[in-house]
Amino acid sequence: MPHIPDLKREFASRFGGSAQDIRVFHAPGRVNLIGEHTDYNGGAVFPAALTFGTTLLIRPREDRMLGLASTNFALGGVIDADGLSFREEDDWMNYPKGVAWELEQRGLSLTRGYDLLFHGEIPNGSGLSSSASIEVVTMFALLTLEAEKTDTVQIARWSQHTENEFVGVKCGIMDQFAVANGKKDHAIHLDCDTLKYELVPFKSGDYKLVIGNTNKRRGLVDSKYNERRAECEQAVQDLRQAFPDLTLLGQLTLAQFEANEHLIADETVRRRARHVVEEIDRVGRSVEVLSKNDLAAFGLLMNASHDSLRDLYEVTGDELDAMVEAAREVPGVLGSRMTGAGFGGCTVSLVHQDSVERFISEVGSKYEERTGLKPAFYVCDIGDGVREWKEEA
Repeated sequence: MPHIPDLKREFASRFGGSAQDIRVFHAPGRVNLIGEHTDYNGGAVFPAALTFGTTLLIRPREDRMLGLASTNFALGGVIDADGLSFREEDDWMNYPKGVAWELEQRGLSLTRGYDLLFHGEIPNGSGLSSSASIEVVTMFALLTLEAEKTDTVQIARWSQHTENEFVGVKCGIMDQFAVANGKKDHAIHLDCDTLKYELVPFKSGDYKLVIGNTNKRRGLVDSKYNERRAECEQAVQDLRQAFPDLTLLGQLTLAQFEANEHLIADETVRRRARHVVEEIDRVGRSVEVLSKNDLAAFGLLMNASHDSLRDLYEVTGDELDAMVEAAREVPGVLGSRMTGAGFGGCTVSLVHQDSVERFISEVGSKYEERTGLKPAFYVCDIGDGVREWKEEA
C-alpha cells in the first residue's frame, strides 16, 4: 500500500491548496488464473484482483477543468472537461479523459472540474491491467464525488466501453470486471457473454501466487490478437453447418465441438477453436477442484492451459515458454502458465511458500541466461476490487 501522507503532500505540491479535502481511491491490478483468449469468444474466465494497483487522489476545482498528474509519468496537464477527444500525444491521460467522456455519453456530465493525481504500482505493459485499473478507479471516484450510483458491474461495462470507443482498443470485459468486482481471497468465475459471475474462495494455504514479468516488449499483441479473433470467427462460420444459430465458440460444449470439429476446413483455425473450447472446459473444472481445495489438480490445469496456448493457439513465444519451463523445474511448484494476451507480459505460478526464494533465484537466472532479459517477480495476494480508502486504512 502506498504511503498516503506522502501522496497527499505530492498532490498539494502539484495542485496547491491544503491536503484537507483530498479523497483517496484505489483499484487493483488483476491476474487471470486460467481461461485465456476465451473472453471475446463468450466463454468463462477466472481472474482475481491483486493487492497492488492504482491509487487516485482527487479534489474538486472551482472551474470546469481536469488537472491530471501522475507519479509515474512526467506528462500531465489541465484539460477542459467539455469537448474531450482522444489525442495520441496525451498518452496515459487519454484513460481518465475517456472516462469523463463516457460519463457525458451516459448523460452524467461532470458538474464541476477536478484535480486528479494517479500513483500506479502496476508495471506498465506487464499485462496486469494498468489501463483497466486507471479507468475503473477514475469512474468510481468521479461517480462518488458527483453523488451518483456506483454499481461496480456497470462501472466495468462503462470502463470497457471507454477503452473500446475512446481509446480504440477492442478489449473484452474481463480486465475491468475483475478490477471493479474483485474480493480478497476469492477468484471470479465470470461468464463473459452473460456477465453472470460467482466469487470462488481461493484458499491457497501454504502456496503463493508468484507473477513473473518477462520484461519482453509485447510488440506482436495487437496484430496477432486481431488475427486470432478473425480465426475464431471463421471457426464459428464453419460450425454453423451443424449449429445455424451459433454466434460464439463459448456457446458449444466440448462434446459438441469434438463431434463437429471436422466441419472446420482450415487445420490452423481448427486448432485455435479447439484451444478455446477446451480452455473454457478447464475453467469449469478449475472451479470444481478448488471447491474441494485440490490445489494440485488446479496446478495441472494451469499447466495444460499454457501448453494449449503454446501449441494450439500459438501466442506464448520464446520468453514466456522459457519462464514457464524454468518454473516447472522448481520443487514446490504446482503449476505455471502465461497470463494475459501473450507474446511477452507475465506468467503466474502456484509456488509453495518454502520454495518462493529458490523459485525467484533459479527461474530468474535460467530465464536471463536463455533470453538475455532480466525478469521481475511479484509475490501476490488476492485483494479487493475498487474502493475508497478512508483515513483509518
